Amino acid sequence: MELKKELKILLWIVAVFVAVFFLPLDSERFMTAVTATLDLAKWYAREHVVLCLLPAFFIAGVIAVFVSQGSVLKYFGANAKKWLSYTVAAISGGILAVCSCTILPLFTSIYKRGAGLGPAVAFLYSGPAISILSIILTARILGFEMGVARIIGAVLFSVIIGLAMSFIFRKEEKAKKEEQMNIVPPPEKRPMWQTSFHFFTLVLILVFANWGAPASSDTGLWYYIFTYKWYIVGALSLLLCWSLVRILKLRVLGVVLGAMATAVSVILANLFIDDTKLIPLVPMIVAITALAVILLFDKQDEENREWAISSWGFAKQILPLLAIGVVTAGFLLGSTHDNTAIAGVIPNSWIEWAVGGNSLLSNFFASFTGAFMYFATLTEVPIIQGLLASGMGKGPALALLLAGPSLSLPNMLVIRGVMGTKKTIVYVTLVIVMATVSGFIYGNLF
Repeated sequence: MELKKELKILLWIVAVFVAVFFLPLDSERFMTAVTATLDLAKWYAREHVVLCLLPAFFIAGVIAVFVSQGSVLKYFGANAKKWLSYTVAAISGGILAVCSCTILPLFTSIYKRGAGLGPAVAFLYSGPAISILSIILTARILGFEMGVARIIGAVLFSVIIGLAMSFIFRKEEKAKKEEQMNIVPPPEKRPMWQTSFHFFTLVLILVFANWGAPASSDTGLWYYIFTYKWYIVGALSLLLCWSLVRILKLRVLGVVLGAMATAVSVILANLFIDDTKLIPLVPMIVAITALAVILLFDKQDEENREWAISSWGFAKQILPLLAIGVVTAGFLLGSTHDNTAIAGVIPNSWIEWAVGGNSLLSNFFASFTGAFMYFATLTEVPIIQGLLASGMGKGPALALLLAGPSLSLPNMLVIRGVMGTKKTIVYVTLVIVMATVSGFIYGNLF
């Protein structure tokens, strides 16, 4: 046994040495892929972690600590009525303007609280796929029929994939159903409206903090919301402060000091930071840090401290896997964002060539490639706009819209850690196959 362990260590040492020894530093494609990896990692850290993931971890913590198990079982549990659980899953996922990674803490939270596999998976898919913002942007930039096809496809996908997962793993779901029949949830600590108010205040802060820029010609509601989105976030933050004091019973002094520190950080960030994209990160980091400190040192209610600890637990579980996934995706498929396109080891020209026309193969390739690529919220639309201009067929474009935003390599790694390898493979396969068929049908109709 000891010899096997030592041989394993030796093999790892040899593998790392050989990889370093034969690094193709003279290869332009390899060095471009390295640049793409670092570019995607940097962009992801700047644009996504602070404004998207950190708030999402705290929202997941709210579900894990404050949302009663009885509520989760009522709407998502294995014994819940199917029409109710799948409707709630699709709607609650659809109101979140989140990407395939930001949905993970929320999915993990409800799944661990006892949600049935089908409704949990429907929620997992619907969050990034049926985002109201992304549907509107799709219809406006890629055409009305593409927007309608995307929303119909995404709603149907979330329900069908959830039902299929529930059927395929029906033995496990039956055991869960029997187990949940014997669960007697404890009485709720506070009225449901208070928990809902606290939860949706955090969700709205997440949504408006990540509200995407409008099209250059847009002067409507989208433009005004984007222009004043930080004022909206500020107003919502005041509501959150009220919720912390009145609902969670945190000390007024601590909450006021945290709010003042955040307000001062806004002023300092605007005075000393030139990059406008980095300015919002400072108050968000200060606010999250202040909230964490207040919760951890609260001695009046143990649940408040559990909220911070639970949020940290989700971060600790998910962030390392996301980092591995982002690095791998950047190296293989490149970095595409903000009018920047850096090819990975697999050239973009190969992808553009493979998804032209409307054959089953081109639709499958678009679905398969999209499933492993990473799309931040709303970025899939300009990317597909560019691919359409390069000769991509309309069918593969829809296939990519249905598979890409809901999946990514980082997303798959985390799902595997929550559901296991077998369920993850089945889920990914269902998404890719259904996206392929939908794209093929759409391409032949339009």
